[in-house]
Amino acid sequence: MYPILEDAFLRFPMRKKVVELMLKRGFRVDKKANIYCGEVEISPVKIARALNLDRRVVIETAQLISDVPELLNIFEGLYPTAFIRGAAKNLGFEVIELESEPHAVGVVSEITTIIAQEGISIRQVVSDDPDIYPNPRLTIVIEKKLPGSVLAKLRDSKLITKLIIE
Repeated sequence: MYPILEDAFLRFPMRKKVVELMLKRGFRVDKKANIYCGEVEISPVKIARALNLDRRVVIETAQLISDVPELLNIFEGLYPTAFIRGAAKNLGFEVIELESEPHAVGVVSEITTIIAQEGISIRQVVSDDPDIYPNPRLTIVIEKKLPGSVLAKLRDSKLITKLIIE
């Protein structure tokens, strides 16, 4: 988790769980301590149920965020996005997932260049933030199957530690 959030929620492990979920899902908090997914208001009760917590923990977390300008500046700017990985196969696409050293430089550039050189269109690239996800992955949704030659180039990359094609 980001240092500013670690510090703010260090003594509140249950609130930290709420914050982690909010970051992963792109839930934003407004000045009135309301929680939203995009423009849809989310009930604290529903979040509490999902995390197996008391709803008051969610309400107190949102209130703390709304009361602290540095935290509000972060959470006011969050927004969810459609991640088509789970639907890719049904849409006729292929998914490439890979792991690398979380702070390695040039991973996205190297992988997308290899794919582009083959003339394969990339539909979506999603990179997990290493400060939010313990085992971050780079997920690339492409329009067609990878030829063996491209797969070999990807496997030869020194930046990739794990490669999964679906």
